[in-house]
Amino acid sequence: MADECLLLVEDDDSIALGLGRALEASGYTVVRVTTGEGALARAGADCDLVLLDLGLPDMDGIDVCRAIRRADPLLPVVMLTARQEEIDVVLGLD
Repeated sequence: MADECLLLVEDDDSIALGLGRALEASGYTVVRVTTGEGALARAGADCDLVLLDLGLPDMDGIDVCRAIRRADPLLPVVMLTARQEEIDVVLGLD
């Protein structure tokens, strides 16, 4: 597990810092980016999993996920969101 790299895509420092610390304490290497563009630049590079916030400052997280899926359909993506609307759940699962 210690060799696994997680790409944390989160623009909110208070969320990212706590989550990053917890993941690192569990033995993961955490690479954090704060934008969708940053996520797209790093996703295929060397990370084994993407933790993706849907509310990013430069683009919607759903669009980021779609682009990651096109580039690497096997890369696991876990979406982090406070969105509660049914349409957001459906889009995320799609």
